[in-house]
Amino acid sequence: MSRIDDLIERLSPNGIEFRTLADVAKTVSGLTGKSKSDFSGGNSRFVSYKNAFANRAVDQTVRDFVRVAPNERQNRLRVGDVVFTGSSENTEDVGMSSVVLTEPTEPLYLNSFCFAVRFSNPELLDPDFSKHLFRSEMIRAQIRRAASGVTRINISRDRFSRIRFPIPPAEVQLEIVRVLDAFGALEAELEAELEARRHQYAYYRDLLATSSGATARWVQLGEVASVRVGQAPPDGVVVESGPFGFVNAGTSESGRAIEANTLGGAVTIPSRGHGGVGVVGFQTDDFWCGPLCYRIVSAHEGLRTRYLYHYLKSIQPSIRGLQQVGGTPALNRKELILVRVPVPQVDEQERIVNLLDKFDELVNDLSTGLPAELNARRKQYEHYRDRLLTFKELAA
Repeated sequence: MSRIDDLIERLSPNGIEFRTLADVAKTVSGLTGKSKSDFSGGNSRFVSYKNAFANRAVDQTVRDFVRVAPNERQNRLRVGDVVFTGSSENTEDVGMSSVVLTEPTEPLYLNSFCFAVRFSNPELLDPDFSKHLFRSEMIRAQIRRAASGVTRINISRDRFSRIRFPIPPAEVQLEIVRVLDAFGALEAELEAELEARRHQYAYYRDLLATSSGATARWVQLGEVASVRVGQAPPDGVVVESGPFGFVNAGTSESGRAIEANTLGGAVTIPSRGHGGVGVVGFQTDDFWCGPLCYRIVSAHEGLRTRYLYHYLKSIQPSIRGLQQVGGTPALNRKELILVRVPVPQVDEQERIVNLLDKFDELVNDLSTGLPAELNARRKQYEHYRDRLLTFKELAA
């Protein structure tokens, strides 16, 4: 850090210049005039909302395609462009940035739910510096103030254009990039290890849970387990805070509840809605099960619910395939209870559970597993990023 301080003292002893986006950049819009069919069998690459949201630097290896006709007038992305997500369901996630670090080797477009900022002087900010700067808390706080809405949070382009940001000398930018990229490399290593472990976990879960059926008794789910939907929360209202989780149609908690209607140790599978139908989950603690979710527990002394969870998770694609399409996706109980499951001896079930739970803890536990270590690395990066990108402003 002392090298950066020395550089700033030598190159900008009186402070760092700050400018607004309106002063030095223009806005570039995403794709226009496209229908859903244009994204089926497309011929040109584009940056999706997910790509921009998830990556500090645009991942140009992702093969997302859109149909663009010859001579069609659409904006193409260039090196140095900073892509922003234009809307979100909440203010914390709105306006996430992603930078085009290298000149695209072929035309690269931007989806209509994002926009880009292009600097009039390409040498003003090093692209690698931008990838850290525009996700710093100093800029994120201004982006949140530039957004508003109720059910959907959208960025006001006018307020967004007034965002003020520092422009340190090029040498300072590069040194900051060197330090922060080192933290990013550690984070990337952990992400790669976590992804590898997840694949390993999935492999053993599928292998052990299915191979156990070779000598097991096969039965229908409804014969050995209770499969029921929950109820609306107390007073019909989901609260923001409470001692119990509220599990309903999503893949994670849908809120909190002041009471519980289901004991911990239950399998959950959403029955209605978009995105979560058929996704198998397990609730360790007591919770409130909503009316759009099945709660499944063993009803047979020879079946462990935790083993049932691992088996149902291994066949999750098949369970999701049972959903009715057209209108709101739905998974009917009469079809779910017919799913066949193997019931091996209890000691075999416990052996499988012990092994798979170790993998589960490693890849999913936020307090002790790889996710905890990755979270600590991210917080470390964020601490130094915000510290290094805080400057004394040059007096007007």
